[in-house]
Amino acid sequence: MFKKRTNTIDYSHEVETTAFGYEFLREILLPELLGNEQPAVLYWTGKEMARQYPLSSKEEIIEFFTKASWGTLLVQQEKKNEIIFLLQSQLITERKNTTRMPCYQLEAGFISEQYQNMLNCMTEAYETDKKNDIQITVKWDPKDKVE
Repeated sequence: MFKKRTNTIDYSHEVETTAFGYEFLREILLPELLGNEQPAVLYWTGKEMARQYPLSSKEEIIEFFTKASWGTLLVQQEKKNEIIFLLQSQLITERKNTTRMPCYQLEAGFISEQYQNMLNCMTEAYETDKKNDIQITVKWDPKDKVE
């Protein structure tokens, strides 16, 4: 299972939660606290979360998204220096019917940092709102090594 390097809490068991509780934090509390800085703060928070939960493959990233209830992550396309994921869930579909503009920079930052660690080169990721899902594109330059 996913183990945080410095964590002593066992997350291997399932616990029920409501969509309301999750959405309240994500769509009400975070925008209120972060204001206009929400996308940038969430992106860098996602990167920090990835450092706390290092994964070693895209399959592990996909599994992590499911376990974290972030949605179903699917590989849409792979290229030499790029991978495009689709993120889908019932909550994403429902969020699109609200007046708020959902932000998925937490997820983009998390994937970006995972790929940076796996490939040992600088990466960036960005989200694109598609009709029924969210597209997250990760790009990297193998010449731009991480030291």
